[in-house]
Amino acid sequence: MAAGRRASDLGAERVAGGERAGEAERAVGAEPDAAGTIDRQAEELLRSLLRDIPDFPRPGILFKDITPLMADAGALEIAVQGLAAQARPLNVDCVLAAEARGFLLGPALALRLGAGFALARKPGKLPHRTIAAQYELEYGTDSLELHVDALRPGARVLVHDDLLATGGTARALCELAQSSGARVVGCGFLVELSFLGGRERLAPHPAHSLLRYDA
Repeated sequence: MAAGRRASDLGAERVAGGERAGEAERAVGAEPDAAGTIDRQAEELLRSLLRDIPDFPRPGILFKDITPLMADAGALEIAVQGLAAQARPLNVDCVLAAEARGFLLGPALALRLGAGFALARKPGKLPHRTIAAQYELEYGTDSLELHVDALRPGARVLVHDDLLATGGTARALCELAQSSGARVVGCGFLVELSFLGGRERLAPHPAHSLLRYDA
């Protein structure tokens, strides 16, 4: 009986997996529009793959876990397509992102845009001479460093991260880009928690996101 139940469970998993794969294939087939807006089916798929983790990394914080989305090939394709469609009119020379989650979609986004990729890291992680910017998070303070030659003067830079919350990390990236003599032409995010006011803190730099949560 136990073996029978396991075989039944496996069959159900295969059916569910087939249904999810079919949803992803259909959603990927719908290209984002000129403004980078994904259709409702694609948006629902992405939202279904975001996992809420309460009280992480500290009590009172609701963490948006994107690892289920990253593990789904169809959803990952939709996310990168959508982010690229939003940023393409900006004629980006380089995508600038911070460790660690900015490194997940950032390089793929840069490839889609025909742009380079520059990485900002925590203090002491980069081997060459660096510049630094300090920022506040919703759960503390931190700082980021960037190689002094990571961005050429005048380069058109897209600041990227997986999530926009209070805007601390993205604002620090903007400061690093400007300190390098580059020009921030936009900020792009997979997820935006609009109720935390991050977009306003990034002004006057334009910001866009694929998935917006207003509460």
